[in-house]
Order: sequence, then C-alpha cells, then structure tokens
Amino acid sequence: MEIQKLYDLDDIEFEDIAIGLVRLAKDIPAHEFFYKINQINNLSFSRKKDLVFHGGYYDYFFPRFEAYHKYTKTCFTFISNKSSESKQKKIQTELFTEEENIKFLLNNQVDVEYILHSSEQFPDFSVILLPENLVFPIQDYTLSSDEELYQIIQYYE
Repeated sequence: MEIQKLYDLDDIEFEDIAIGLVRLAKDIPAHEFFYKINQINNLSFSRKKDLVFHGGYYDYFFPRFEAYHKYTKTCFTFISNKSSESKQKKIQTELFTEEENIKFLLNNQVDVEYILHSSEQFPDFSVILLPENLVFPIQDYTLSSDEELYQIIQYYE
C-alpha cells in the first residue's frame, strides 16, 4: 500500500513550469521571424492579445504569438521578453523607484528575445523547427511558483 502511494501521480503537485529561452542570432523584426518559422513548420503562429504587466508607474505590453500543433494538440506560445510598449500611469516623484519605461519579464536574461511556453506539463520544444542561422538552440529553463513570471503565465493560460 505504501509503495503504491509513492508512485500515485494524482497526489503529486507539479509546482514548476518548464519554459524555453529563445535567443536570436540576428536582430530581425518579429513578423519576419514568425514568417520564417511558419514556412518550415506545420504550425501557424499568429499574434494574440498582448500580455500586460501592471507596474506601479507604467503598464507594460509584451507581444504574444500562439500556434496549435495538430497531432499533439499542444498550444505553443512565444512571449517577448522585452516590452514593446509602455504607458505611464503616474509621474515618478521618487528618486530611486527602479521602474523604467522598458521592462524585461526575465530581468536576469536580457539577451533572451522570446520565452517559449507550452500547454503540456513536460513540453517538447523540439517539435518546433527553428530557422537556421537565425536562432541559437532553445535553452530549457524552469520557473518556480514564487517567481513573478510564473504567476503571469498561469494567469494567461
């Protein structure tokens, strides 16, 4: 009985989210990047409603692109790591607020262009073919439940 409990997957809570970090080798616009991805894949990425982060002084907007894989029935989402737009809500009156008009979702990974997320618990990002000479290999990254980006992804799922 105790052995069965050790391996009962229904009792296990998966706290972490596996994401992929996408770094571009060349600086190209998003529409060109996704055009090339759509050409070589059976996926059709399209722009979705921006992910919005509400800061104290600014609202930040991060572009999102989504596609569904026909065979695995998996939703893949690319989220820009760098905000494309920010709207100031109130004027900063404090000297050191540490809030600027540009925000990164992963502050410690500013060289990452996109964050790749999947609807699967254990995603396989290898089903997405990436254009040669434009993208470095996808780096696996794990978000814990206490990170800010974890909460944002959970909200938009």
